[in-house]
Amino acid sequence: MGEKKTVDALLPGGQATAGPPLGPALGPLGVNVLAIVNKINEVTKSFAGMKVPVKITVDTETKDFEVTVGTPTTSALIVSELGIKKGSGNPKDEKVGNLSLEQIIRISKVKHHELLSRDLKAAVKEVLGTCVSMGVTVDDKDPRKIQAEIAEGKHDASLVEKESNS
Repeated sequence: MGEKKTVDALLPGGQATAGPPLGPALGPLGVNVLAIVNKINEVTKSFAGMKVPVKITVDTETKDFEVTVGTPTTSALIVSELGIKKGSGNPKDEKVGNLSLEQIIRISKVKHHELLSRDLKAAVKEVLGTCVSMGVTVDDKDPRKIQAEIAEGKHDASLVEKESNS
């Protein structure tokens, strides 16, 4: 077993190319860059339109490689869910979209393993915090109101039910 080299990159989902940043980083390792690019595009196609963190680990002796895909940022998932280009530059006064609590729960499940939260309820509150800073409303309300409702237990049934189904 040879030495392992790791290349980290932030790439557009399903649209990686052999050009920079991958080509120059992988070329000196003597691997088939096109095979790696094809593998990356295959495993990131579900994140089309988003920047995805990708880690490529190459065994320099055997030229075997492994591609590990992270999840896009919470804000990228929110932007994708809304179908917009970016969040609000003035989130206090300018709202850019509205998500349902169901969509927030779905985003929370995707990100849960990377968030600091210990359960789905806390993860949902964390994603709602991102909505606040992006100018996104949830169920036509300020996300902070939904956070308060969650803290009061108003959404416990749907959060517990959703957690057991995941």
